[in-house]
Amino acid sequence: MSNLRLTSSKQLKLFVVFSIIFSLVYGVSSTLLVQKASAHGNVTNSRAALCASGQNTNCGQIIYEPYSLEGLKGFPAAGPPDEKIASANTWFTQLDQQSSTRWSKVNISPGPYTFNWYIKVPHATTSWKYYITKQNWDPNAPLTRASFDLTPFCSVSSGGSQPGGSYSDTCNIPSRSGYQVILAVWEIYDTNNAFYNVIDVNFNGNSDILAPSAPSSATSSNIGTTTATVSWGASTDNVGVSGYRVFNGSNQITTTNGALSSNLTGLTANTTYNLTVKAFDAAGNVSNASNTVTFTTLPVVGPDNVAPTAPSSLHVMGTTTSTSVPLMWNASTDNVGVKEYQIFRGSTYVATVTAPSVQYTVTGLTANTAYSFTVKALDNAGNVSVASNVLNVTTPLSPAIYPAWSATTVYVAGNKVTHNNVNYEAKWWTLNETPGTSAATVWKVIP
Repeated sequence: MSNLRLTSSKQLKLFVVFSIIFSLVYGVSSTLLVQKASAHGNVTNSRAALCASGQNTNCGQIIYEPYSLEGLKGFPAAGPPDEKIASANTWFTQLDQQSSTRWSKVNISPGPYTFNWYIKVPHATTSWKYYITKQNWDPNAPLTRASFDLTPFCSVSSGGSQPGGSYSDTCNIPSRSGYQVILAVWEIYDTNNAFYNVIDVNFNGNSDILAPSAPSSATSSNIGTTTATVSWGASTDNVGVSGYRVFNGSNQITTTNGALSSNLTGLTANTTYNLTVKAFDAAGNVSNASNTVTFTTLPVVGPDNVAPTAPSSLHVMGTTTSTSVPLMWNASTDNVGVKEYQIFRGSTYVATVTAPSVQYTVTGLTANTAYSFTVKALDNAGNVSVASNVLNVTTPLSPAIYPAWSATTVYVAGNKVTHNNVNYEAKWWTLNETPGTSAATVWKVIP
């Protein structure tokens, strides 16, 4: 479009008309674009992140929200279709452009490597999985499942735990040479969605394979009902220590950039914690754990008159339909503990969700209608928080309804079906090829 010149008023009118039609057909209004950016996290050196930092160019709108690559989970059996993997089948289609020279690359070596995630909005997590292209993949062809080794070289189960504002996994990178692509998948625990990030890498033989020594003499202090301080002795490394990670059991709860202590907040009263600390270096090597620090937060004395904090970052998590909006928010904290959350549509009470769940799908809505939502937290003493941020959502128009796909029906080019609440169109003759699977290239998703 940058080379288009409108040399007459007639051309300008045609351009305006085309733009309006495009918006009506594809729903690309400014309101919908804001709603789509419900968004949640990305690897800090991913293709999208390097677009945002300017190292990758001509990327489109992803530069404003590199954390928005959200699609259905279940890769490789489900998830984004082939040739749409880099964009997670979103409207950020520039990311699907693929050639050996199109994208900036991150230098990497076989062996331990740390993937760092920026978490825009924390979510309860099922797992973090990492896939890599085959040595003989074609870097000048669109990314497909055939490009990747479909067994993840690293898989970290989270069991529903929720990361903070950052998260890291240290994985053993398999042996490769030259340009490769790594696919990082963050699977959300309590929705059908995941976040997909591709990282363009170049294997160059980094020689730092020595991990730092374990942090020493970890201790706790300043223990309150919901707060505590943990401190430790410095680690050493052959090159240099980049930072430290603090774990409660197997769950990482915070990271420091070299500081030897961390002030923890948002803990639960009268609860036992078992903390360890690990050091990491710039090459992604991670130390053994420190000694375990065990402490119990103080109980609340007297009547509980303290309300929970307001739920934060209320947002759409998943796909808004013409009759439903899937909501999610960040958990509140309380001096004793949060009991439940109440959801409101405007001033009208909708439902109650028992903590620790932080998700609810509002149903029974009307198509093409504006709604506003808020959430409040309650504790066992009946104290009620102030309301969360107001989330404004407009439901889309009712989608076209097509016949349900059948394994026994013959379809030809142009036939349209619905399967698992997604509409598909056949590109050629087909029988018993399930829409949405990696083998069923005959089907294309109808936007």
